Amino acid sequence: MSSTADDLTVNYSDGGVQLVKELDKVVLSRGAWTTVVFKYRDWDARRGEYGPVRFTIRRYQKRNERYQQRSKFTISSADQARKLIDALGRWAEEEAAG
Repeated sequence: MSSTADDLTVNYSDGGVQLVKELDKVVLSRGAWTTVVFKYRDWDARRGEYGPVRFTIRRYQKRNERYQQRSKFTISSADQARKLIDALGRWAEEEAAG
């Protein structure tokens, strides 16, 4: 496990094949509880190529100087991501308006 939030990744390889390829990440919050959103692609063995872009939000807890994943939520498509952005944007505007 990683010792800094910047070192956290969803990259994953098995048998010399990179099964999860991280494309980007944004650390949303830092501290004892850290939240990171990742942009990634999964390897599709049947097609021999990476699948569509996906997103995942992960929460990590830092204990004994190491981060441990505690929860995750996967956003499975760009359409679902846009709907989430729309909802959060609307709620944030409502909150800002008081």
